[in-house]
Amino acid sequence: MPLISGNLSHFANPKSDPSTCYSDRQKEVLSVSAAQSAISDITKWPEYEATPLLSLFDLARASNLGKIWYKDESKRFALKSFKALGGAFAVARQLQAIISQRHGQTPTISELLSGEWKSQANEIVVTCATDGNHGRSVAWGAQMFGCGCVIYIHRDVSEGRRQAMESFGADVVRITGNYDDSIKIADAEAKKYGRVIVSDTSYEGYMEIPKDVALGYTVMLSEIVSQMEGEIPTHVFVQGGVGGLASAVCGYFWDLWGHKRPRFIIVEPEQANCLQLSAKAGQPVVVEGELETLMAGLACGEVSELAWRILSNGADDFMTLSEDAIPATMKMLAKGFEGDPAIEAGESAVPGLAAAIIARSLPFFSEALSLDENSRVLVFGTEGATDPELYKQLVG
Repeated sequence: MPLISGNLSHFANPKSDPSTCYSDRQKEVLSVSAAQSAISDITKWPEYEATPLLSLFDLARASNLGKIWYKDESKRFALKSFKALGGAFAVARQLQAIISQRHGQTPTISELLSGEWKSQANEIVVTCATDGNHGRSVAWGAQMFGCGCVIYIHRDVSEGRRQAMESFGADVVRITGNYDDSIKIADAEAKKYGRVIVSDTSYEGYMEIPKDVALGYTVMLSEIVSQMEGEIPTHVFVQGGVGGLASAVCGYFWDLWGHKRPRFIIVEPEQANCLQLSAKAGQPVVVEGELETLMAGLACGEVSELAWRILSNGADDFMTLSEDAIPATMKMLAKGFEGDPAIEAGESAVPGLAAAIIARSLPFFSEALSLDENSRVLVFGTEGATDPELYKQLVG
């Protein structure tokens, strides 16, 4: 009886070469050295503390793997998501840049937090489109640093997620289209009303701010390196979406560990696999249609251009995962597998873990991914119960 059931598809990236050096062009997107300023700033935020890196000993044993490390982002600030790091950091960076341009002085993070630049920050309005967690981070950052905020959500974003963003003082606008439609509307209205877009996806003419979002994520990655105490995983399974998180993970570890870097496996929903299809095509591909998936944070049809710069030859494998694996994995973690700790994991938190467990249970995928009883697997529990009602429905 398998621990978790579900369907997988796999595509090995022909452009991947673990011996290839992390290029200067990729370092322009994200690097270990550039991450230091983000790490320095974010660790000064109120109530900052490193989130746990859990070793799931019993689950690893039952899965016939050497180790499973689970980075539990359900405890990241009050937002219960790794995205708290990215959007809010980019908001702070924009306030610093705009106030400097207008007033000739650059406020420090501490000065913004203390309210010393409150009147100047109040003149600025940030905006974005979101599936939920990124928008919550932007709204939280706007409240923390003292600027206005307008968030666009698509028709499938839950009411609970809308209310969570409003609780941080954001004006939330629901559109009738999908995620990619909401990005276009947010962009058009930002130009019309003079707002600053703080997006986690990049596109032609919009490249710099997503770099700051990705740099925010490196706080989580530097924590992991410290928590592993010198060990390096053999495999990293990470969720897809537009590629922002995956490229930050891949880029940071590749730059840090070089040819010793782990194998990077990207996991996506079957109906929103823009990264896998892009790898197959050898260039970014747009997935059209409804993008219906339980994994709400991964319902993305268009690849971030900056992310693709890293993932096009940095990701080793692209996988899709069927929907039925998600509730089962959430329930298993909520209960705690045998002697492992109980974990609160939202629906977008578990695809990497689920894919790793299912792949190891099937000889074809184990061979394709070089998974065996000695493999040390790192996965990202990217969110907790960010939609409590949905979590309750799925977990009970």
